[in-house]
Amino acid sequence: MDYGPTRNFLITVEKQGPAKIAKGSFPLRYGKYSEIKTSEYEFVFNLNGEIKFIRGLGTDWPHPAEQLKRTDGNDWVYYTVGDSGGDKGVKSWFGEYYLPCLPYPSNAVWEVDYFSNPRIMNAFAAWSQLYGDLYMTVAQESRYHAKARELIESVLANHDGILRERSQTLNEILGGRLSVLPPDARHVDYEIVPLNIADGCLYHCGFCCVKTDRPFRARTREEVVEQIRRLKDFYGRNLENYNGLFLGNHDALAAGKEAVLFAASEACQGLGFDQRQTQPPFLFLFGSVHSFLTADRDFFDRLDRLPFYTYVNIGLESIDEQTLQMVGKPLKVAEVRDAFDKMLDINAKYGNIEVTGNFLIGDQLSSEHYRTLSELLRDAPVSSKGKGAVYLSPLKDSPKKRELLPVFYELKKESRIPVFAYLIQRL
Repeated sequence: MDYGPTRNFLITVEKQGPAKIAKGSFPLRYGKYSEIKTSEYEFVFNLNGEIKFIRGLGTDWPHPAEQLKRTDGNDWVYYTVGDSGGDKGVKSWFGEYYLPCLPYPSNAVWEVDYFSNPRIMNAFAAWSQLYGDLYMTVAQESRYHAKARELIESVLANHDGILRERSQTLNEILGGRLSVLPPDARHVDYEIVPLNIADGCLYHCGFCCVKTDRPFRARTREEVVEQIRRLKDFYGRNLENYNGLFLGNHDALAAGKEAVLFAASEACQGLGFDQRQTQPPFLFLFGSVHSFLTADRDFFDRLDRLPFYTYVNIGLESIDEQTLQMVGKPLKVAEVRDAFDKMLDINAKYGNIEVTGNFLIGDQLSSEHYRTLSELLRDAPVSSKGKGAVYLSPLKDSPKKRELLPVFYELKKESRIPVFAYLIQRL
């Protein structure tokens, strides 16, 4: 509901956007949110009154479809449309119309340093100015509609210091910050509710820049239930805007089928995912090659019957023995191939499960790595490019990641499976 111009801004309280998530070339707002517009900027707030998006409205803003987004981890991410389109642009690399530009080191094949762009950085100054204007408005005037005043007071209660504290509270609930989200979480723009059901990792690979050194441990049912209770309190009213659940951390599949199914079922009811009406909620989790290969038919049958559409992402890395040894991945080529074949089989058999796989690219990798990977993707026994995907992840110490794009395009062109770039994004 609009409440007209107040001083120099227009307030819209609890605007209802499309409930169903879809991909578009212009940033749509999904779910319910509030908005304050000035002559130069658009500020979007979630149902808790926390700042979520900032978009410039003037001609000096880089592009009308680009924006800043604040994550639940309190990172500000800039969404760019890139510098080219068609089969050589962001949609081709990432599978989305926008590329998130992160404020921390990652593995992106193409990056924008928005800190060096004063037109973008001015948006933060505008947010500070708006906050000050809202403070003065509440202090000096009382002739507002109750809903508008309620929004202003909620926004003022969520100043930058409080937002930092809330992100730290989320980390405490989870038992640490989530250093990486599954690449498939792009389908919900990384807007997920995280639920950790395991800690540590089975492999501790030499190439990995995001995983922990902690030994693997599955969490107890009591720990999972308590975490769900605290997450419900943490997200509050805004929980209704989430349509994705991430079972963490780095190898939730290794926690075992009963742990995965229990956590998904409890979270579905406890966090209200079973109340979503417009589309099935999404479930995301990581798996290792060994945990994936040991997961039996009964697990996938039961997973398929959950009220989620589930994405399972597996780290395959290479189909070349020497490359696996070089990057410190304790796998055999036969195991990688078996996992790849099982991925295709699961995708063909189940309607509500989609398994995706990750492979490495980098200028340090051998021609044999690329030859075997090319053959694997080219000869995959699938009917057409549809369900399932392969993500190509640049090695962390590849100095010129953008120069890997010709390799990416060649593998993508030859593959019978959709191929995208893997962006390592944290919560």
